[in-house]
Amino acid sequence: MPTVGSSKLNVLVVDDRVDVRISARFVLEDNHYQVTEAESPAMAKELIKQQQFDLILLDMNYSRDTTSGEEGLELLSWLNKAELGIPAIAMTAWSNVELAVKAMQLGAGDFLEKPWKNQRLLQVVAQQIKVSGLKKQNQKLQQRLENTEIEKGDYQWLSPCMDELMQQIHSVAGANVAILLTGDNGTGKSQLASYIHAQSQVSSGPFIAVNMGAISESLFESEMFGHTKGAFTDAKSSRIGRFELAKNGTLFLDEIANIPLSQQAKLLRVLETGEYEVLGSSQTQFTSIRMISATNGNFKELIEKELFREDLFYRINTIEFRVPSLKERTLDIVPLAEHFIDMYCKKYTKPNITLSHDAMSALQDYHWPGNIRELSHLMERAVLLCRGDTLSVGDLNIRSSQEVDSVSTNLPMMTLETAEKQLITQALNQVDQHVPKAAKLLGLTKSSLYRRLEKYADLQK
Repeated sequence: MPTVGSSKLNVLVVDDRVDVRISARFVLEDNHYQVTEAESPAMAKELIKQQQFDLILLDMNYSRDTTSGEEGLELLSWLNKAELGIPAIAMTAWSNVELAVKAMQLGAGDFLEKPWKNQRLLQVVAQQIKVSGLKKQNQKLQQRLENTEIEKGDYQWLSPCMDELMQQIHSVAGANVAILLTGDNGTGKSQLASYIHAQSQVSSGPFIAVNMGAISESLFESEMFGHTKGAFTDAKSSRIGRFELAKNGTLFLDEIANIPLSQQAKLLRVLETGEYEVLGSSQTQFTSIRMISATNGNFKELIEKELFREDLFYRINTIEFRVPSLKERTLDIVPLAEHFIDMYCKKYTKPNITLSHDAMSALQDYHWPGNIRELSHLMERAVLLCRGDTLSVGDLNIRSSQEVDSVSTNLPMMTLETAEKQLITQALNQVDQHVPKAAKLLGLTKSSLYRRLEKYADLQK
């Protein structure tokens, strides 16, 4: 039965003859399709703007010109430019090879000669809908690959705090409730979100991860809900939004506290109703997703300052889990380091490398401001630079907590302005001059850091 979910597939029949439209309606509705009729290309355009169609059965000749097919070709051209992704089948009572070729060049998937044989009509309709579905699936898969940044490791946690957290997560992973993961940057919230998805009822569906801190306010709707071709100046082609990509799966919104206040109502609406509109279209779309969010922000402070909607906060955190920092999981530091060494040895086709006892001690004594992400990067660099089969303290190039404390207590006195300049410079150097990231390191907003950069113009030289 040709249905998607609980709704029938909708076919738009465009023909100026009532008897032809009725004949098509009888055949298609008897085979469980929903049919909408249009007596002209102009009427078809208006219907297409208002409704969603799975296929268009399009006559090529109308009252203005009964043989050239120009009116039908004009509608095909309009569909092609709009990039709506609706498959079209051209039909005509005139057997004309040249017209058929033109129609196919303008995007028609097949050509049907009238009067048709019912079995042929049903075969062509089913085939074109199937091909269209495969094209959309391919586009979704391509965009999912573009947005996949999650490493799926098989590391088993040893620290009691992580063991307890994993037990709690496992107990709710199968329930379709919104989960909020909190904790410092680099603690592995993305990996935990991926784990929750794998244990959920929608594990067979897609897992779409979005870094909300990397999406500007102007692109929020386009990225989350998609856009049609020409919806804005740079929209040279249509794009599928993250809510559609994640349909019947999990949508993971990392750094969710960074969503601009002006866009939060739009996110709240789709989380409450499942409804949204693609940018540039008035048609309401529906989605069903499992929601997981993550942040290192302070929601209480953001809500008090009216930077985050309280109703949205309650919508995203039916259950909240705090992910411990790496310094709270001392039993995991060395095993994790060995896990990363093994992973990067395989990635860079290097022989097996082991950690020396001194290196293990140094890793356990280090304060890990960047948590697991820092450990992963550090071990990757060490593996690449290691010339033997054992990693030493020197290969790690880190300082112990005692050394850091010693340096900090022996710093010379300086003015607040000088100290601020140094901190800003260090933060910018640490993130390759990326101002938004540096602002996060310093606990500032982007605008606050930009104001300081304007104040200290010499820092930008």
